[in-house]
Amino acid sequence: MNRTAPDRLDMRLTLPGPDATDALGRALAGGLRAGDTLLLSGPIGAGKSHLARAIILAMMDRTGTPREDVPSPTYTLVQTYELDGVEVWHADLYRLSGPDEIWELGLDAAFDSAICLVEWPDRLAQAAPEAALRIDLAADPETDGRMARLTATSPRWDALRNDLSATGAPT
Repeated sequence: MNRTAPDRLDMRLTLPGPDATDALGRALAGGLRAGDTLLLSGPIGAGKSHLARAIILAMMDRTGTPREDVPSPTYTLVQTYELDGVEVWHADLYRLSGPDEIWELGLDAAFDSAICLVEWPDRLAQAAPEAALRIDLAADPETDGRMARLTATSPRWDALRNDLSATGAPT
């Protein structure tokens, strides 16, 4: 799934602290549906797991699901959550040695039917869903927080800029 189309969405956000990352997670969680994939990139410590956790906890709150621990799937590779009839897959692909291993995890099938939050998506290579929302996180030395760049080529994400502004997420 080669990404050749130009970005329809290209947004940069300043996340000055953990609360801003949580706010972004809540804003994103409100619009996710089965078949959506978020590809979370950035170096170790950039906040990928923090953002994924914020999204999952917000979805638990929104669906009335009792909160539970949301650990990083660093060692399990995938954690799944059943939230109001939709599976949410949180995958950490850091330890994968190649894209062939995604088939063993069942992640390829999950892309079609679940909400997938994928850390270290570079391990997917050409198997990354073309319609995914890419979120690149990096340290922001000016604020001691993070910078987030959201990009997408699919029209699925066209309304995201307005949705983020309307929910009070950092822009």
